[in-house]
Amino acid sequence: MISTLQKAIRPVWAVRGLHKAAVEILKEPAPEDTVTASFGKFISDIKPQHLSSVVLHRSKRMVLDSIGVGLIGSTTEVFELALQHCQHMYAPDNISSVYGRWGTRLSPTLAAFVNGVATHSMDFDDTWHPATHPSGAVLPAVLALSDMMPANSKPTGLDFLLAFNVGIEIQGRLMRFSNEARNIPKRFHPPTVVGTMGSAAACARLLSLNPYQCSHALAIAASLSGAPMANAATQSKPLHIGNASRLGLEAALLASRGLEASPLVLDAVAGVAGFNAFYEDYVPKPLQSPNDNGHLFLLEEQDMGFKRFPAHLGMHWVADAAASVHELLVGAGPGTVSPAQVQDILLRVPKSKYINRPFPESEHEARHSFQFNACSALLDGEVTVQSFTPASMNRPDLLALLSRVRVEHPHDNPANFNRMYGEVQVTTVGGDVLTGRCNTFYGHWRNPLTNESLIKKFRNNAGVVLPSEKVESLIDVVEELDRVVDCRALLSQLQ
Repeated sequence: MISTLQKAIRPVWAVRGLHKAAVEILKEPAPEDTVTASFGKFISDIKPQHLSSVVLHRSKRMVLDSIGVGLIGSTTEVFELALQHCQHMYAPDNISSVYGRWGTRLSPTLAAFVNGVATHSMDFDDTWHPATHPSGAVLPAVLALSDMMPANSKPTGLDFLLAFNVGIEIQGRLMRFSNEARNIPKRFHPPTVVGTMGSAAACARLLSLNPYQCSHALAIAASLSGAPMANAATQSKPLHIGNASRLGLEAALLASRGLEASPLVLDAVAGVAGFNAFYEDYVPKPLQSPNDNGHLFLLEEQDMGFKRFPAHLGMHWVADAAASVHELLVGAGPGTVSPAQVQDILLRVPKSKYINRPFPESEHEARHSFQFNACSALLDGEVTVQSFTPASMNRPDLLALLSRVRVEHPHDNPANFNRMYGEVQVTTVGGDVLTGRCNTFYGHWRNPLTNESLIKKFRNNAGVVLPSEKVESLIDVVEELDRVVDCRALLSQLQ
């Protein structure tokens, strides 16, 4: 018979044994054939020579555009609120630069946060397919980390671009594990999911972490990911990008210190949710490390989408369609469009609840309103930065047009940035029916902005806060970034 004392002691032995086994399992490197380990190995093994001329060209365009939208974003109220919060709640730490605030520095993680907020504060940043905003989650973190590195060991421009491209690549690879991710989101805002992972990957690459540490950086980032779509069209949405950038950087720094997490976070493990918690149809595959033939980056296969005006990407289809109707009305009328000419406006757009806003009450709602952007383009012939000011939003003519809008969701128009279209049908008071349709707007990855258009956008954005000579210097530095031996050439322009 077992004594009461033995019964009491046995669970202690059992617990100690289990604890020891658990520690041993945690310390054992993940098997080479796991998805998580393959991603860590890729991040650690990829080298600058694996970047093709196409990838370098496209990623430098992304860097330039992202800096530009971050600089104009530094003039917004939400950026000012985020900056004040960081300055008042945390001790001074003069390491990393802040967009548009000369002489202001924060800790690397806080700089990554506020610069990420600036980048998305006007919804002016780039967009990819499957749907996410890739640059805003990565570039602020890579800039902040570069600022943090000692003067005698700053990354070269090519190393900087490699880290940036690793962050973009990891986001694209993760989103391709899910068909759900290919559509306009309903549950999680994608940058808060894959953006955090991309930031962690980019920073792990810049820190030259080993494969094991890179895998753990991703696993740590997974625990810092996710934000609901309910906060779209509010001042909190820009925080999503800021947090993705900041928390990805923190994940990489924690991994560099030896902090560990699940070695199977990217794998589909029955009964235990890892990264598949964010996507119901998640089917992961290992990521092959580069071989003698190099590596084909997703950015080489598919270009990036750049916005011509600061609003949700879906707005660009209806704006272009409405602008074509504007031309028809102006051609047949007095030279301007008047609500007196318009009896009815019908929009044929994808079904997506958070961008179907008949009467937006704030600039953030207006940036996520099919109706507002269609009516603005119908009235003015275009949508611009100024379209979202209170004066423009409250014009009687615009409000009159908004009251005449109807919306249809055709079955052949899915909520997918690679397959959707925008159609605007206007019935005049005289009974004429005028229709404009946009299948691929100018700036979409199938119809990318020319270098001239992209640089014009940058000059307009950066020129809001920078003198013209500094704007031109930034353009030159980014163009030469893959050839500079020290990325301080870029960092100094932002200080």
